Amino acid sequence: MKVLGRHLIAEYADCDNSILNDLEALEKQMNQAVRESGATIVKSVFHRYNPQGVSGIVVIAESHFSIHTWPEYGYAAVDFFTCGNAVDPYKAYEYLKTILGSKTTQINELKRGIPSHIDEIIAHKPETPSGALLVG
Repeated sequence: MKVLGRHLIAEYADCDNSILNDLEALEKQMNQAVRESGATIVKSVFHRYNPQGVSGIVVIAESHFSIHTWPEYGYAAVDFFTCGNAVDPYKAYEYLKTILGSKTTQINELKRGIPSHIDEIIAHKPETPSGALLVG
């Protein structure tokens, strides 16, 4: 695979139920998790469900972070998808573990990129011969 980025899939269980249903707090803390990782916030959008639960995404210059909560189960599913080497999504993962009060977590890392016979990490914003960035 020609690796463009990595995608952390995090499971947070046994969480503080009150924050899992607090849209404003979750948006604030997800944005702080982005800053903790070293990523750049572009925009965040969050939605509260009836009767409970929140989903949200923080679009970052390096891809996105998203969260989906089930307060009734004390559970949150979080994705940290980053491109490039400047961002450390594990810092965001640890930050949210503390903020959510999660007592049980699980994390899986996937490499994301172009299928290939050769394994290599490639630039996620390659330059043209003239030095201009290619935008996809």
